[in-house]
Formats: sequence, C-alpha cells, structure tokens
Amino acid sequence: MSRSKALQYYIIARLLLAPLMLWTITTVVFLLLRATPGDPADAILGTRAPEAAKAALREQLGLTAPLPIQYVHYLGDLFQFNLGTSLTSRGLFVWDVIKEYFPATVELACFSMAVALIVGVGVGIISASFPRTGWDVGGRLFGIITYSLPLFWVGMILQLIFSVQLNWFPLGTRFPVNAVTPPTLTGLYTIDSILTGNVGMLLTALHYLALPCVTLGILLSGIFERIVRVNLKQTLQADYVEAARARGIPEKTILFSHAFKNALIPVITVLGLTFAALLGGAVLTEVTFSWPGLGNRLYEAISLRDYPTVQGIMVFFGVIVTIASICIDLINAYIDPRIRY
Repeated sequence: MSRSKALQYYIIARLLLAPLMLWTITTVVFLLLRATPGDPADAILGTRAPEAAKAALREQLGLTAPLPIQYVHYLGDLFQFNLGTSLTSRGLFVWDVIKEYFPATVELACFSMAVALIVGVGVGIISASFPRTGWDVGGRLFGIITYSLPLFWVGMILQLIFSVQLNWFPLGTRFPVNAVTPPTLTGLYTIDSILTGNVGMLLTALHYLALPCVTLGILLSGIFERIVRVNLKQTLQADYVEAARARGIPEKTILFSHAFKNALIPVITVLGLTFAALLGGAVLTEVTFSWPGLGNRLYEAISLRDYPTVQGIMVFFGVIVTIASICIDLINAYIDPRIRY
C-alpha cells in the first residue's frame, strides 16, 4: 500500500470514530448529571422556595419525564445544536454563556502553554545534552518538583506573596473594573489590543494574565521536560546519530536537525492533549485565581445544579477534545509513517 493511500485510510478511520467518541462523551455527561446527589430545584431556588415553584422548575428541566425520554430529548436538542437556556445567567442561551466566557479560557490556555513549552522544552534539551552532569540532575529535579506540586496550593501561595503582600499582580479579573476594555473583535484582550494598536491595553491585559499563566505554565512545563529529556537522550544514543558524529557533523546540527525532530512525536501528542484539556476549561486554575473563564463558569453551574449549562459546556469541551485528538493522530501519522500502517 502506498503512503498516500495508507494516510487516506487512516484519516477516514479516525473521522468515522469521531461521532462514536462524541456520543460516548455526551451520554456519560447526561448519566453523571442525573446520578449526582441533590435536587437542582433546591440548589437554584433554595430549600425554602414554594413546592409549586420547585415543581415548575423540574418540569422546565424535563426532570419529571422517565430517564429514557429525557435522554431522547437531550440527543434531539444536540442534533439541532440546541444547548438549552441557562438557569443561572439571567435566561441566556448556553451558547451565549460559552461565547462570553470562552475567550478568557482560550487566552489563559494559549499563554500558559507558551510558558510551559518554552520552559519545559528548553530545560529538557539542556538536561539531555549534558547527561550525568549537574545540568542533568537539575533538569530532573525541576521536572519532578513541578510535576508533583499541587496547582491550587502553589496558586494560593503565589497569590499571597505577589498579590496580597507585594501587590504586584491583580486578582479575580482580566482587566481593571473601571477601565475601558479593548474593542471586542476576537474576545481575546491581548489580540484585540494588538489589532487596534493600543499598547497600553496590551500591557494591562498581559499584567492581569501574568500570574495565572506563569503559575500554570511552570507547573505544566515539568511534563514536557520529562518527555523531551527521556526521548532526546534515547535518540542521541541511536546508531544514526553516532554515524552522524563519525562523519564530523557538528553537535548542534545533530541535536536540532536529527535527534530533536525524531523526539518530537510524543511531545506533540502530550502537547495536543494538554492544550485540549486547557481549552476544555482549566477549572482548577480558573477557580484558584478567580479567572472569569468557562471553567470557572462550569464550576458555578455544577454548584447550582444548572443542568442545561453544565451539559452544554461539557458537550462543547467534548467536541474540542475530540477534534484535538483527531488532529494529533493525523499530525503524528504524517510525521511518522509507522503509525498509519
């Protein structure tokens, strides 16, 4: 079988599996929400609300119907791209809630991933390039420590130091409350500031992003450091690398032109899945830093048993993870022909 045909068959197979993945995710979300203890009517209206109001709310949510009927209605709405109406956001459609909060999550995810890649890949390359030295030991310690530290604890400590004690960084918002936000072009304050040429707004947006992004990025960088170090060390010991050294090729050329490319495949896989998870709502980070993103909004909706909002956001996250998974597989299949056979 030729390479192009093998790649085509692989792409078709992955695309055919995508609907099954989405159906599994949506079904699990539906069942888990129904199995969660607590009454949504009590969470939204309060335990002292009149029973008639609670009954009306249960009727509105469709909770009085048998579970199979609820499931059929749920899937029917999804096929029509209808995620429902939020019960805790002044009657907004769930799509409007996603549009309002998702840009903050995208901005947090992109900048955090940039920090993680720069730090993690850089430390991993240095550690692998100088095996059995202080650089190698330091890189391993860095990876272990950053990978094992709990995000919520580090986040709270850094907030106490840099926001409360030193007052260097703000908390709980993306922009000053009384300031004029950048014009809404993409919803990303940094990008909108660049597109409008407003350097002051760009610096302000970066200032508000700095602490949560650096915290999340540094803790994620340990994953990339470990993967890059292990795979690059193995690649540098391969026969073709030894042959390149024997031909007198400079060590830097061997490192970046030969070894690093072949060590990238597992990095791309982890990068894609980690980024999809971040786009799927870095819930712990957003809650810890009170970041107004979709993950924080999901946490509030779960606390209030807002079924339509929780279901809609989770399905939206599921679509993101599914698309990211397919893209990762296709990129890996393109880079490494062994995967597609």
